[in-house]
Amino acid sequence: MNTVIIQSDTLNLPEPFSRKLRGKKVQLTESNNVITIAPVKSAIDAACGMFTGDGSVTTRFIAQKKQEKDLENG
Repeated sequence: MNTVIIQSDTLNLPEPFSRKLRGKKVQLTESNNVITIAPVKSAIDAACGMFTGDGSVTTRFIAQKKQEKDLENG
């Protein structure tokens, strides 16, 4: 476990942690005297895989349009 003494308004993390988080947005949360630092996912990353299903909506749309056209043509 690494110990850090905060002596200013800037938080300096040990090198392994700062290297892992460098260039990322982080969120600090405090609960029961425990501070957690976690990288913030972008909205796109968070939404990725949100809607899972049995195939592409576009594929179903194209199949539906083909079926409608076949019905029109007899």
